[in-house]
Amino acid sequence: MTQQVPPRQDEAIAADLDSTELEYPLDPQLIATAPAHPRDQARMMVFHRKSSRIEHRKVADLLDYLDPRGKLIVNETRVAPLRFVARRIADGRETEGLFLGKAAEGRWLALIKGAKRFAEGDELQLCPADGVEVVESDRIKLHARREMAWEISFQSGCDPSIVWERSGRTPLPPYILQARKAEGAGRDGSGGSHCESVDRLEYQTVFARTSDMPSCAAPTAGLHFTPELLARIAERGIDRVAIELQVGTGTFRPIEAARLSAHPMHHEHCRISAGNLLRLAEVCNDTSLVVGTTSVRLLESIPRPIPAEFLAVALQRVSAGCPEEIAMDFSTNILIAPGFDFQWTNRLLTNFHLPRSTLLALVGALVGMDQLKELYSIAQRERYRFYSFGDAMLILP
Repeated sequence: MTQQVPPRQDEAIAADLDSTELEYPLDPQLIATAPAHPRDQARMMVFHRKSSRIEHRKVADLLDYLDPRGKLIVNETRVAPLRFVARRIADGRETEGLFLGKAAEGRWLALIKGAKRFAEGDELQLCPADGVEVVESDRIKLHARREMAWEISFQSGCDPSIVWERSGRTPLPPYILQARKAEGAGRDGSGGSHCESVDRLEYQTVFARTSDMPSCAAPTAGLHFTPELLARIAERGIDRVAIELQVGTGTFRPIEAARLSAHPMHHEHCRISAGNLLRLAEVCNDTSLVVGTTSVRLLESIPRPIPAEFLAVALQRVSAGCPEEIAMDFSTNILIAPGFDFQWTNRLLTNFHLPRSTLLALVGALVGMDQLKELYSIAQRERYRFYSFGDAMLILP
């Protein structure tokens, strides 16, 4: 049976912060609506913390900054097409929403726009993107309100994953859809040069693995990697450690409270396989690179050194020829902000994040908020692209 990890978040309390310190102005034209092609041609601001030196490179140059003694730590979660557009069978009212996860046996939770306008018993027909023919059986039925969400059931009799793969849409962040509309795309952010089949490929890391824990957002720093770049990193002898954090809707939730400490942190499910846990135990944070804030959240939630009982389970499973079996399984709601004591993270590849977000607070904890806002100001002057499909920042000691 999978053991539960003792949470570290109670031992690493960050300083409180006025949420206005997480604000910065952004030119909306810098919000990227598609990734660079190839992905590793995204620009990369390199910041050396000790010297405050800044370089302007590309992600393809990452090897120049990797230590052969270190490891590359990535979040291998897979994004599922959990966003949907639907119309009510009774009157044709159209809405959109997001499948969140299981609620009870045979039931799921779904965020539905205009939730108050719908009633228990309503059936909604899912409408695929790009003019794909509607599958009549791909319907959901509403059962009970759960605040802004509805408890729903899938009416087709198929596994829900089959339904959303067939009739769902890529859960692109709202700011990308809005920026696309400003560019002249359709109401749902499609049209023009954007289509669902392309979004499904581009909003997925090349190392994502099939999982029963689908994410509703991508670990965006990982989007910069190509198979060719990963091959070059492997040829250098740098081991890749894969961990899994299921990215939830809280990723997009802005901090509305006056103080950061009053922000209700979301829980995210985390897992590490036996083989990867043993490799993680070998990590030296002075030489290893953590890819993305979701990887940081998982790592900084677990004690260091890793408790012996977890390593014993991992070793037993690897010795039995089962390195893919899960050795650590837990949920985290860790809040990382300036004053946080990092145990695992010293080098970070990340994107440029939204104002008033917990992700911005996390990066600010590593470099300092004033310094981070200065870097963001420089990035804007240099016309870096921001957010999920945007450019990267490499933070070094």
